[in-house]
Amino acid sequence: MPDVQARSDERRIAIDRVGVKDITYPLRLRTREGGEQHTVATINMYVALPATQKGTHMSRFLEVLNEHHCEPLTPARIPEVTHRIRERLRAREAHFEAHFPYFMAKRAPVTGAEGLMDYEASLACTGNGEDDLVLTVAAPATSLCPCSKEISAYGAHNQRCRIEASVRFTGTVWIEDLVEMLEASASNPVYAVLKRPDERHVTERAYENPKFVEDIVRDLAQLLEGDERITWYSINSENYESIHSHNAYAQLTRDKRSPAHT
Repeated sequence: MPDVQARSDERRIAIDRVGVKDITYPLRLRTREGGEQHTVATINMYVALPATQKGTHMSRFLEVLNEHHCEPLTPARIPEVTHRIRERLRAREAHFEAHFPYFMAKRAPVTGAEGLMDYEASLACTGNGEDDLVLTVAAPATSLCPCSKEISAYGAHNQRCRIEASVRFTGTVWIEDLVEMLEASASNPVYAVLKRPDERHVTERAYENPKFVEDIVRDLAQLLEGDERITWYSINSENYESIHSHNAYAQLTRDKRSPAHT
């Protein structure tokens, strides 16, 4: 049958990424404690399309992914899948993304009541002869405004915040490692289950540890700077304001391998 996608295109405009999005697929992850967690990922797969080619072959992405269905997809195999996409579609560059929830058991700070917290996580791999793998984790937390505390006779306004870190690294960096650093950068973590003694503790702890959105990203940057496994990071925090109609936001990116890095 005619291969329309393989025909030449007279417009001569290359496309950076073309492919398929929002594929639901099982993912198996190792945990830091030595166990396994099964989750469901939303997967995107793309290739770079040259200016001379009319289109890509969408079905081939799914064929590559399903070649691996007999063995669970794991983070260690993502570069392998990315390489296979690039090879199968004869592309200069291939890109693979897996976005998934990651669950961690978390105990309340006073009573020890346990509940499952879910965190947003993703793995993205770009293959163009070399594999570039980026791990991203986001965690909810609490921030309390230092200015509000300073100017108020009593109390201070606080808000939920979402803190995110994307990292390139050497060796192994666990999702749990990043979650701990994200939560340590906030005024206080949030929990799935809290009894009254726990509520008192987290309220007072946040009051004793006020942070602007700028403080959060700077404290997180210090933690990532101190971790020798991390070679590059891009971090941000969005604070969902409780007394304003807008949110507060801060972001920074640093490449620790750059000669200009200080």
